[in-house]
Amino acid sequence: MLYELATLSCPLLALGHASEGVHAWVDDSEAKGQLMGCWRTEVGMLGRLIVLRGFTAPEDMTAERRRALLSANPFNAGGVVTALEMDSYAPFPFLAPIRTGERGGLYEIRTYRLKPGGLAPTLSAWEAAIEPARTYTEHLVVNLYALDGAPRITHIWAFASLQERAALRAQAYGDGVWPPKGGPDQIAEATSVIALPQGVSPLS
Repeated sequence: MLYELATLSCPLLALGHASEGVHAWVDDSEAKGQLMGCWRTEVGMLGRLIVLRGFTAPEDMTAERRRALLSANPFNAGGVVTALEMDSYAPFPFLAPIRTGERGGLYEIRTYRLKPGGLAPTLSAWEAAIEPARTYTEHLVVNLYALDGAPRITHIWAFASLQERAALRAQAYGDGVWPPKGGPDQIAEATSVIALPQGVSPLS
């Protein structure tokens, strides 16, 4: 499975209209891939819709990228969207497939830009840490590494609240099972947003 993360920027009051267009776009008879999640940002960079789709075949993801690029109304939201980014990812190979459904309702989407050569040791560090930190990492929805652009990973977490997130992270740090040992050494830059499901999102 490959994944696309599309980020649509638009005025705050246009997020609802844009999300209606997104859902119509991914449900179109020409569309390929599977919608996994759609969120609006609540903390961090505001005025963003983040759309996660999965593809079983690389050519399907390429076809969807081309469909958006050649459209005068990409994601059926071209009238309100001020910027559009589409990034291609592969999942960390040792993680379970994404489990959709009710996952708490509050999502953290973190992107780490890695130092050159940093992906391989990052993968090793995460693989070793997942099971010892299971109480925390069971809230991990997915971790992905970029197939284009700068070396980076994007991981999505699900929680019931910011308080739950803070408590779980404090426990994992206190127990010495998180962060993955050696993982932070590979990070050149880190960003994070808190997002909420928008519209009919399979990850809710």
